[in-house]
Amino acid sequence: MPGIVIVGVQWGDEGKGKATDLLGERTEWVVKFNGGNNAGHTVVIGDEKYALHLLPSGILSPGVNPVIGNGVVVDLGVLFEELEALDSRGIDTSRLRISSSAHVITHYHRTLDKVQERFLGKRQIGTTGRGIGPAYADKINRMGIRIQDLFDESILRQKVEGALDQKNHLLTKLFNRRAIEVDEIVEDLLSYVERIRPMVADTSLVLNEALDRGEVVVFEGGQATMLDIDHGTYPFVTSSTATAAGAASGSGVGPNRLDRIVGIVKAYTTRVGAGPFPTELEGEEADWLREQGHEYGVTTGRARRVGWYDAPITRYATRINGVTDLVMTKLDTLTGLERIPVCVAYEVNGERVDEVPINQSDFHHAKPILEEHPGWTEDITGVRDFADLPQTAQDYVLALEEMSGTRISVIGVGPGREQVIVRHDLVD
Repeated sequence: MPGIVIVGVQWGDEGKGKATDLLGERTEWVVKFNGGNNAGHTVVIGDEKYALHLLPSGILSPGVNPVIGNGVVVDLGVLFEELEALDSRGIDTSRLRISSSAHVITHYHRTLDKVQERFLGKRQIGTTGRGIGPAYADKINRMGIRIQDLFDESILRQKVEGALDQKNHLLTKLFNRRAIEVDEIVEDLLSYVERIRPMVADTSLVLNEALDRGEVVVFEGGQATMLDIDHGTYPFVTSSTATAAGAASGSGVGPNRLDRIVGIVKAYTTRVGAGPFPTELEGEEADWLREQGHEYGVTTGRARRVGWYDAPITRYATRINGVTDLVMTKLDTLTGLERIPVCVAYEVNGERVDEVPINQSDFHHAKPILEEHPGWTEDITGVRDFADLPQTAQDYVLALEEMSGTRISVIGVGPGREQVIVRHDLVD
């Protein structure tokens, strides 16, 4: 079973880095196939905590070959900051490979991201301002800059000139900002050429050859299903394909090479940025859950919106992705609650709706229909066998498994690499 895809099934921040790290010791390759540095993974190894934004989490596992696929947009400054930070802590980063077809985030992408978001006012999407959306827009408009363009200064300059011919009009005439000089961008990008050259490869060929040899390749998605450009809560979504289908297009392997789809889900729900969120909590309940779960963005530090587990969303994501296994994280966060509500359906216009509404307006106004489950008070962070969990914690997991449409194979009971309960092997 060589091809394993890891995707978030909520709105991101589910703990995909932990799942990738769990698999990392048993795989040869870990591939990031979408997104950029607009999301972060936190991985805890012993007493050490690592926050990754652009790099695949597998870079922390000795012997694993990390790959940034063609579906990723790369901020070169962030890339080398992360690499230098890991190098300084003794992490071997020499195996990193980057697709020559991955697109580059430039200074003008970051500038446009910030000014366009401010321009939207109350209609803001809630972007991170990292330039991800504008970079993907240039990619679709066929005016983007790819990693391979850095090695031909003439082509690079032509592409930058073409992009700035349009963007400077927007910056100066609509947003009242200064024009950006072509030389400024070209010189910045060229400054990375020699450092990145050894990392660039035909990663599609490399990965297909690895799969042909029977090596295990883990495809690590950024963001999550409900932020997918097609299947998420549009327009409050990211700019890339964050579902399992994106693993094939974003890495250059055929979909028939993807053998297992692992969905990551929290024992409750969180979201960053604007958009509908039926189970969202406010006030003291929200504050308690946020503090218990340390729900602050790895990349931005923003406080996450928090709410109860949403079973219809998990069923939807399971269907969209073809999820074969769920990894449930942060079960320990719920310790201490007397009763734990779970959203089993919605009320829309006075009627019960059991699945995610197809109409965005209906979803925005959906009210959760909650079912309460008994909680537990025992510390579960040291538990490693499902049978050793408090009975009410076992019942909670089994109830969510039945509602969600697929088995819960792994349960996270703490932030550490070793703090997991494995019910079913993800590789076998």
